[in-house]
Amino acid sequence: MEESCCTCATLLKDVLPQYDSKSEKPKALDRRLDCCGRVICGNCIADNRRFATYCPFCQVSTTPSPLPQGPRDPPSYTPPSSSSKLKSSPLSQDPPSYSDELPSYSSLANPHTPPPEKGQPAEDVLHFLDHQHDSMTSLSFRYNVPIAALRKANNITSDHLLLARRTVIIPAEYYKGGVSLSPRPVEGEEEERRKGIVRRWMVACKVSEYDVALLYLQQVDYDLEAAVEAYKDDERWEKEHPMEANVKGKGKTRHGVGRRRYTGQR
Repeated sequence: MEESCCTCATLLKDVLPQYDSKSEKPKALDRRLDCCGRVICGNCIADNRRFATYCPFCQVSTTPSPLPQGPRDPPSYTPPSSSSKLKSSPLSQDPPSYSDELPSYSSLANPHTPPPEKGQPAEDVLHFLDHQHDSMTSLSFRYNVPIAALRKANNITSDHLLLARRTVIIPAEYYKGGVSLSPRPVEGEEEERRKGIVRRWMVACKVSEYDVALLYLQQVDYDLEAAVEAYKDDERWEKEHPMEANVKGKGKTRHGVGRRRYTGQR
């Protein structure tokens, strides 16, 4: 039976890990919970670091926490006494008095809102960027978050560096909505999946040219293993036939090796 992530319900075999832009390594790995045996995928842990030490189902944490472990007990139920029933009966109470006076303007302009309930701290929100419309200024206005707080939360020293990001974190300290205004990739999840496969192929084959990666992957319908094997097969052919490669102008650069299969030279 195929397993799925217990938080996002995505099959583990279909989860495309999020890679760090600097190290090209996965941001987080899948985690199997010791308490209930469920699995949390690495993407959910990368989006919410609390899942690295916490089970949302059993409500237990592997690290010391001031909160009680395990689900809370339901409130005790005590049947009301007969005297309290008589007191709370609507027939025994007088109807509320009504007044013809209108409320003052100050009471409407400054309503007394009850204080927020104390509970778990709000989680940061992940916003997928649309570089045609999103900027630090627009994000600040849309989420009502100071620009300085956005820069600090995302470690951005200059606003033009936003173009290199795919997502930004909206700090919950200022944004209390809890809902992202762009919760999914702008180009679609399928396009994000293809870009992830392209990056993995470039790392596996040690090729930095994006068009070469597309050349191999498009021929095999983005089958990563088949594309890597085709590239290695072409490299092997180049090494076994160095004279033919030199005659046809191949082997000049390291990343020029392996294009013969799909460019008609082999």
